[in-house]
Amino acid sequence: MLLYQIALTLLPNIGPKTGKELVAYCGGVEAVFRESKKNLVKIPRIGEELANSVINGNVLARAEKEVNFIEKRGIRAYFYLDAGYPQRLKHCDDNPLMLYCKGNGDWNAPKIVGVVGTRKASEYGKIVCEQLITDLSHHDDLLVISGLAYGIDSCAHRMALDAGIPTMAVLGHGLDRIYPPVNKGVAAKMVENGGLVSEFPSKTPPDRENFPKRNRIVAGMVDAVIVVESGVKGGALITADIANSYNRDVFAVPGKLHDTYSQGCNNLIKTNRAALVESAADIDYIMGWDQASQKKQNRQRKLFLELSEEEETIVNALRKEGTMAIDELILETKMGATRIASCLLNLEFEGAVKCLPGNVYCLLD
Repeated sequence: MLLYQIALTLLPNIGPKTGKELVAYCGGVEAVFRESKKNLVKIPRIGEELANSVINGNVLARAEKEVNFIEKRGIRAYFYLDAGYPQRLKHCDDNPLMLYCKGNGDWNAPKIVGVVGTRKASEYGKIVCEQLITDLSHHDDLLVISGLAYGIDSCAHRMALDAGIPTMAVLGHGLDRIYPPVNKGVAAKMVENGGLVSEFPSKTPPDRENFPKRNRIVAGMVDAVIVVESGVKGGALITADIANSYNRDVFAVPGKLHDTYSQGCNNLIKTNRAALVESAADIDYIMGWDQASQKKQNRQRKLFLELSEEEETIVNALRKEGTMAIDELILETKMGATRIASCLLNLEFEGAVKCLPGNVYCLLD
């Protein structure tokens, strides 16, 4: 099956969308290569030219070499229908037919951010990038994704490694090389705590047209894209636009008005295509990750909380009713007003209950 899956990606003029249509109409990937030209041309948007690509592609021998390559190198291959394929990416209509991955990172991690920016990063951009990633490192379920390019990409990967955050690079070439070569050391460390990802088979060079394709994978695999620095044009802005089309959250770091590599970020913010980000706290707040962390902390506190008999009575009452005014608690627990107020105050300090407007109390989940 893997042989035919890889072969499908090697067919000339057959992109991800067309490839998926072929699989759907033919009833399976292997069936595509067994279908007659007469039936292929009947498939919507295929036509005679693309049917000839399938019939005369002669790609099975090349696919067999690729199977041998990935098996020798310990590379995992995922077809778009496989359960292990990145779940976020599955919902993008132009997602790759096949992804190759080397490493142990979880590309379905609960929280994933893409960090992108110019190859000509300034000291300001590097400092901000490092600070953002350092401050996000309190999330123990975070994955950082970028493109292993010069500048902001490399800075993001290195800082994630230093902070102990798994990080993955999406490459614009095959996994038989690293580009730029200066990042070979970083890439090796990423394989140990993260990974390298590509839709391209081996022997695919880092051609210019491959990088916009790479950018859509970055945008599709993440919950949010953070643009640290960018000029008025560039791959980071392409990634941001694709992320917006995928309904991902986009953040941009502001800069001085006339700085070349802040103009792209400032324009994203000005045109409401990105939220302004000054710190990791902004990301946590907009993504709702600060609330999730707080709930987790509250649950942990409650597991080990030692309650007095009176406090336990209050907690049980709130657990039963959900929310209760202090007068209702007095009636339910048969405790005096002074005593119950003292117990509630202590429970608030312990993070077990919360006081709502009108002296109404509830348990913190």
